[in-house]
Formats: sequence, structure tokens, C-alpha cells
Amino acid sequence: MSAEATNPATPGPVAGSAARWRARIDLRRLGRAALLGPTARDRLPSAISHVVDAHRAHYPGADLEPLRRAYVLAESSHRGQMRKSGEPYITHPLAVTLILAELGAETTTLTASLLHDTVEDTDVTLDQVGEEFGAEVRYLVDGVTKLEKVDYGAAAEPETFRKMLVATGSDVRVMSIKLADRLHNMRTLGVMRPEKQARIAKVTRDVLIPLAERLGVQALKTELEDLVFAILHPEEYEYTRELIVDNASRADDPLADIADEVRGVLREAGIQAEVLIRPRHFVSVHRVARKRGELRGADFGRLLVLVNEDADCYGVLGELHTCMTPVVSEFKDFIAVPKFNLYQSLHTAVARPDGQVAEVLIRTHQMHKVAEAGVVALGNPYAPAPDDPADGERVDPTRPGWLSRLLDWQEAAPDPDTFWSTLREDLAQDREITVFRPDGGTLGLPEGASCVDAAYAQYGEDAHACIGARVNGRLATLSTVLRDGDTVQLLMGQDPASEPSREWLEHAHTAAARIAIQRWLAAHPTYEGAQESEPERLPAIEEAPAAAHRPAGEGAALRSTTDDIVVDRPGATVRLAGCCTPVPPDEVTGFAVRGGVVTVHRVECAAVERMKSAGRPEVGVRWGDTTECRVTLLAESFGRPHLLADLTEAMALEGAEIVSATVEPPSQQRVRHTYTVQLPDAAHLPALMRAMRNVPGVYDVSRAHTPGA
Repeated sequence: MSAEATNPATPGPVAGSAARWRARIDLRRLGRAALLGPTARDRLPSAISHVVDAHRAHYPGADLEPLRRAYVLAESSHRGQMRKSGEPYITHPLAVTLILAELGAETTTLTASLLHDTVEDTDVTLDQVGEEFGAEVRYLVDGVTKLEKVDYGAAAEPETFRKMLVATGSDVRVMSIKLADRLHNMRTLGVMRPEKQARIAKVTRDVLIPLAERLGVQALKTELEDLVFAILHPEEYEYTRELIVDNASRADDPLADIADEVRGVLREAGIQAEVLIRPRHFVSVHRVARKRGELRGADFGRLLVLVNEDADCYGVLGELHTCMTPVVSEFKDFIAVPKFNLYQSLHTAVARPDGQVAEVLIRTHQMHKVAEAGVVALGNPYAPAPDDPADGERVDPTRPGWLSRLLDWQEAAPDPDTFWSTLREDLAQDREITVFRPDGGTLGLPEGASCVDAAYAQYGEDAHACIGARVNGRLATLSTVLRDGDTVQLLMGQDPASEPSREWLEHAHTAAARIAIQRWLAAHPTYEGAQESEPERLPAIEEAPAAAHRPAGEGAALRSTTDDIVVDRPGATVRLAGCCTPVPPDEVTGFAVRGGVVTVHRVECAAVERMKSAGRPEVGVRWGDTTECRVTLLAESFGRPHLLADLTEAMALEGAEIVSATVEPPSQQRVRHTYTVQLPDAAHLPALMRAMRNVPGVYDVSRAHTPGA
């Protein structure tokens, strides 16, 4: 339900500018028509004639009977209710339905739109809507019905949006109705107190406008932006309005001249095309002014070239770049690589000798329809597709990547406040990238996402066990920011008790990753994460990189060199000392520790002398027949690009499997590496160390020896 009369700050037509393509509603005419009451069953009420005309323009053969019955029910249910502007309340659902009809919404959406406030504000129940109009209309009406403040208190608004988003996950038409509802409310917000106008405008800016962008409904998004701009930034809005009015009063129009030149070029090339001038909306002009400073005539609009076929788009581009002066830096191909919100178009710019630059958008008529109306232009995306679709451009938006991510993390949001704040942060990320997994699958992530985000996007809370990553084949820290098109291999540990690092929160860009890490940390309040305290540390890789391609559990099949130790004490358990990492054919000795365990040391290890001095008895140990071994090596190097990749490649060529790796942050241009490797034969160890020393930048390689261990 909304309040709302004509808003004096609402952007209106500007003298001399092209008229908006969407006609405004004459509320008084609709109010009179709405009070005429029900009409004969075989006649459409005159109040919905404008809706019918707009609907028939997109669906000439549509069955209008559901619209007639929906209007009769809505009008009779809302009869006697008035808006704060003094208009009969039925004018609001009529206006919302007209907005959707002009965008090309199908009959089911329009039927639900007429009824969208009946369950919330009248005695009509959802069951009655379902019995009269079917399950689809019932679902859409339920999806946009607000939760009662009496039941939810201050949490009513965030929980209503949560409910609406969950419903949108199953049917995007729910959000289409909500966006049209908010647009009409914003158009008629003037009777509200200024503080309430500001509150509604901020929610529209932070939540509804980003959702309109994600669903590709540019026609609604741009008008919502202008309405919010007028309320939240009235001085800047007024200044921008004056710029537009001044430009409209100019005698010359450079955009019109460039449009005529473009028409001539395409006519000579034999390409059928429609060339239009698209004035920028207020917010767009404001952004260009902040970016470029003083505006010139061509900055107040863009040229739109509409053609019939995809191939013609590239034909137009070729002719413009051949016959006019292109601005190469402005070229973008959103046809070959569409935006995540279904948008397709070629963007370029051409310059005149006087320095005027005109931006040009090139698209087919179908692309233009989708660019303006987004998912609304697809009709019912859940209806069975025909065997031979006419345009071949149909896209199924039932679960776009951003919506799947949002639905996943909202389930884990512990309370309405966390959900509300996280939702606004998530929607503020307005560009999506695609990264590839080694198995050929893809992950959709927001721009700026890191390997941490990729891990939680792929594995959910199992990502707590992530211990490293390879980006485009190279070992990388989990904080590494991913770029569109990167290939990401996530390296997972085998320990079920693996823990995330507190520092991961600094690198988590997505709500799903942040919430999962925060939940784990809240459940483990004593966790300090000290082992990950160094900045930009490469997390220890507890399995060889090659093992990431093996079936789960196969990494545990690596042999332990403790199997190669023969102990003179029957039934003893053997553990190789980490301080000196003995391997065959090192001379070794052993000492008994608690639990019947025998620790094996190299005889020259400093710990051996300390234990002998303390009176600890030695246990006889010797190497068995096998020669496979595991050893820890320290490498010291100068910092340089790709050093880590070159070093690990040299180790792999010598037959070494990397079991774990740690790279410390550079100190005075020097880097310290620690690798634990598995060798098929201890005799290969000298050759491995030589190969590592031969890597450019590496100046020392030694066996790990930690006397204090």
C-alpha cells in the first residue's frame, strides 16, 4: 500500500527535449472511471482500456477475461479506500499494471499486478485469489504481499524483502511487480513528510534500483534513479535540470547532425537501420558532468542504431569505423559477451572534426526490447519453449548467478539486521565476473572477488578446509583478487577439523563467504588464528597440487617414511622429528616419548645431545629396505615475478611431490620458502636440491633443521 500524490520534485518533461516514451497516468480520469462500478460481464471496464491497449500492442491475441475479472475484484475490494493524495486507491494498481503492460508483461503478471494489494489491504485472502485465478497468480500476489508490522515489528521491512527475494528465486515476475509498484509510489511521493520521502528514497537507491539493474529493467531503473536523485540531492538535481534546459534551448544540435551523417553512411552501405537520438536521463547527465567537467552538446544524449539481425550490428560498426573517426577506447562488445542482466549491444563512439564526440549504441530490435524491459520482455520465462523459437534470443532468467548467491547466503544470515545490511552491501557490487574451474565448470562472482570467495562459492562451508589455490596454473594466496576469465583451482585439505583464518574476512568480498567465516568464528570464540598472522602468507598446501585432480581421499595414500624405519622395540609407534627431518640414508637414532612413541632424529641433530645430557635412553632404529622418503627443504631467494611457479616446476621435473608449502612475506627483497616433499627415492634428494638452486633468483637450499623443536 502506498501514499502519494504528485511529487513537486518529480522530474517532469523538459521543454525542447524528446517526450518520454511512457505516458503518465491521468489519475483524475482513472479515478472517475474506477468509481463507475462493475460493468456487464461481456464488456471490459473503461478504467482498464489503457492497460488493454498497451497489452494488445505486445500480445494481440491475449485472453483479456482474467484482466476483467481481476479488475472487478480489485475495484470492489478497494472501494472506499483512498490514497493520501485523495485519489481512489484503485488508481494505484491500475497505474502499476499499465507500467508493466507497456514493458510487455504477459497476462498472468498483469492479473497479479491488479491484485497485488488486495490480500495486504482488503479482506480478500490468498486462497480466494488462488481459487479464482490459479496457482501462478496466487504465488505472485503472495510474493509481493508485505509482512505485518504487528507481527514482525522493526524487522517487518527486511523480512518482507527476504520473503520477496526467496519468491523471486522461483519466479522473477514477483520482483517485476514490486519494481513497478515502487516506481508508481516514487512518482507520487510528494504528500509524504520529507523525512519519510528520504527514507523510502534511500531504500529504493540501495535495494530496488540495484535489483532493477540486475533484472535488466533499464526503463524502470533510470526513472527510479531520477526520482531518488530529486529527493536526496535536490540542489544537484536542480543544477542538472538547468543544464538540460539550457542545452535544449540551443539553436544547433550536434547530435542531430551526427545522426544525419550516420544515416547517410548506412544508406550508402545498403544497411537498413533506424537511427534515433536517446537523451540522457538526469542522473546520467550528472555523472557525465562530474567525469568530463564542462559539457558539450553531444554529451546530453547518445545515438541508438536499431537493425534487424545480429550480423547487421557488426556491419554498422564496420561502416562507422571506416567512414567516421572512431574513439577506440570507447568500444565494448556486449553482444559476444552479454552482461549478466541479459543486456546485449555494441558500444562505440565517433568524433567530429570540431571535437564533439557522440556515443553510439548498436543493437537489434529484440536486443533493444530486452535492454529496456529486461526479464519482463521475456514474457513468462517458465512456460514451455516452442519447438522452433522465432527469434532464437530467449534467455532463461529463472536463477541468474547473482540471485543464486543471494539466496544461498540469506539462509545463513542470523538476524534481520545482518540480512538487511548485507543485502545492501551485496547489491552495491554492480558488475559480475566469470571464473573457470579446472573441470570446465564456471563460477559467477562479483567484481573484486578473491580466491576466498571462489572457495565458498564452490564448496559452501566445506571451504573452511581450503588451504591454497592456483590461479591460471600458478600458486596464489587466497587473498588474490580474481579477474574475469581466470582459471581457479582450489586446493582442499583432508583434515575434517580444518579451520578458516580470521584474516580471510579481510579478503572476503561476497556475503556468502563473510557470513560462513563469521559463523565459524562465533562458534569458536577462543580461536585466535595466530598461525595465519603474517600478511599475504601463502596458506600451507596440505596436499600436492597434482592431488587436487585425484578422487577424494586419494591424497591420503601417500606413503609415510615412518613405514621405512625398523625399531628395536616391538609395538612402538614411530615419528620422524620435525627438527631435523631425517631421510634415508641419514644415520639416525631414537628416543622414547609419552604414549609408547619413538621419535627418530639424525644423529648430528642438536636435540640428540640435549636428550643424552638429560639422561634419556636411546632406542635402536635403522632404515628398512625401501628408499621412498619425505623431507622438508628450505629455499632462500630474491623476490621476482613468477619465481614460485618456476621453483615448483623445477621440483616437479625432479619427481618431487609437494606435500605442503609456505612462503613468507618478502623481507628486504628476500623470500624464505619451506617445502615438504615426497621423493620416490632418497638418492634423488641431492639432484632435487641442485635443481632448486639452479632456478634464477634462488641463492640457497638446505635441509630443514630446527634445533629448538
